[in-house]
Amino acid sequence: MLESKKKAILEQWMKNQLADDSLREDLISNEELRSQSEELISALVGNLSMADLTDLDSDEWSPVIEILGGISITRARQGFTPRETGNFVFTLKEALLTVLQAEISDNPQLLFEESMKINRLMDSLSVVTFETFIKGREEVILRQTDEIADISTPVIRVWDGILALPIIGTLDSARTQIVMENLLQEIVETGSSIAILDISGVPAVDSLVAQHLIKTVSATRLMGAECIISGIRPEIAQTVVHLGIDLSNIITKASLASALAYAFKSMRLEVRKANSVQKSNTF
Repeated sequence: MLESKKKAILEQWMKNQLADDSLREDLISNEELRSQSEELISALVGNLSMADLTDLDSDEWSPVIEILGGISITRARQGFTPRETGNFVFTLKEALLTVLQAEISDNPQLLFEESMKINRLMDSLSVVTFETFIKGREEVILRQTDEIADISTPVIRVWDGILALPIIGTLDSARTQIVMENLLQEIVETGSSIAILDISGVPAVDSLVAQHLIKTVSATRLMGAECIISGIRPEIAQTVVHLGIDLSNIITKASLASALAYAFKSMRLEVRKANSVQKSNTF
């Protein structure tokens, strides 16, 4: 019966979706929405008569799950919320029940039994939708995290033979690995002999962060370069002292400017302000 009423289901579903206040017309056009809805209905209604409605893991439901999963992941990447994505399935359930009620309203017992089947089926598909959406959103978050990590650990060539790496945010084991890899790679490529780690953007330093910094300094020295830690604020200095962390064998400076001045001195470089040349007027 639902197979023969597929067009009516589609029209009722589109009506439900377009009437929903949470519809994101800025993220999806009505044409694309209709195309997705038609594709899902064709696969879903075609399966109702030949598949087990309780076993969504069976091969018969693979086309439906694949279509619904693709839509969920796409919406997660486009910026839809879980509620907006869930309404895509909920409004379909309303459309199915509306058409079902119109067709067998003269048989209350049969209507109740078939409505319960549709409810259970669509609730299961809703769970699949949310699980796939969460997976897609996690992929987006992981990709953005990797991109932010790369952006927040730039190795800057401030002078011939001098590199600077400003660190912003908290240092953990994974990020320390990225910092070391980027820094060591840049040392090899540029042949630099001094590297400055600026931690003025690190909110707090505990024993774990200090250990990560020490590992980075040690790795830099193994590459034949001297490492300077700058950006030591008063509160960070007090924390390091209270924790009993030994940084005596590491060169530390209060600011990046001080570290750069020390680097110039170590390399026997001198930077002077050029005297302004006054031009004489000629007549």
